[in-house]
Amino acid sequence: MQSGSTNPVPPAVTDELRTTIETAGITVNADLVARILATGVGLGMDETDRLDLKITTAALTEMRAAFRLFAPYRDVPKVTIFGSARTRPEDALYGQAIDVAAALAEAGWMVVTGAGPGIMQAAAEGAGPQRSLGVSIRLPFEEKPNAIIEANARNVAMKYFFTRKLMLVKESSAFVCVPGGFGTLDEMFELLTLQQTGKAEPTPIVLLDEPGGTFWQGLQRFVDDQLVPSGVISPGDFDRVLITDSVATAVAEITDFWRNYDSLRWVGGRLILRLKAEPTDAEVEALNERFADLLASGRIERTDALRVEREDGDRLGLPRLQLRLNQFRVGELHRLIRAINDLDSAPR
Repeated sequence: MQSGSTNPVPPAVTDELRTTIETAGITVNADLVARILATGVGLGMDETDRLDLKITTAALTEMRAAFRLFAPYRDVPKVTIFGSARTRPEDALYGQAIDVAAALAEAGWMVVTGAGPGIMQAAAEGAGPQRSLGVSIRLPFEEKPNAIIEANARNVAMKYFFTRKLMLVKESSAFVCVPGGFGTLDEMFELLTLQQTGKAEPTPIVLLDEPGGTFWQGLQRFVDDQLVPSGVISPGDFDRVLITDSVATAVAEITDFWRNYDSLRWVGGRLILRLKAEPTDAEVEALNERFADLLASGRIERTDALRVEREDGDRLGLPRLQLRLNQFRVGELHRLIRAINDLDSAPR
């Protein structure tokens, strides 16, 4: 069999896999577990290279460990704080990371970091061991998890950056980036790419500097002077990011983003926005006037939970808005969310 074959798994093998799943006592999402096992068999049928199989095995193993780490805190809001491992405790940025993590932990958030030294340790110190989770990376010069994370055994170690980045982004509802090097910039630009393309739901992204610092202002100038004029990004693509040197402003940006907006779901071509407070007729009309350019057709309207949402028991107690969003404008959805949060009907 040639490498890359797409021959289907024989039905007899599929039946045996289902039997194995039943024997293991798996009843929830058994269909997805079967697909995972069938994919593994398919890799064997394709005579996949051993190194590729090792990558696949390690990735699945690491993802399982990470899912288990985060599972007990599924209903707790989380913020991921990125920053340099080289930042020293005497640096003003270290203090900023401590302060923003402490303030968010006080507001009920858990803080997720890369579990290393520098800004990662500062954030863990600020949040405290009970409010910290770590996703560390195993490097050739082996960096152990920082003492705060290690003491509470709330860490998972990853071999691959791609699985680590998945977990640092997937589980969080907000992000704070403190000045750092290639790794920090890579993580920040991935966040922006996911938001711009609609591959991730809108979330607040704060670029936090030291008091009076100009690190992120340099990035703003590069965006304004190079990226926008060259046409490689749209003029408003960087508007979703807040640049600040104030911890209080950073915390307010994160908590206010979730003040009225709760979540979203796509149902066919309709986008359903779940809110914490019912908007008035006048407010819905004002949203239509302001954001008509974001719509593919129709209007923004109030709606009850749709049938598929009721079947899934998905956030049924919340009021909703529905709209048909222009898919090419999905990166601007944060504008509508911020307007929803500013409505007079929104919780204060």
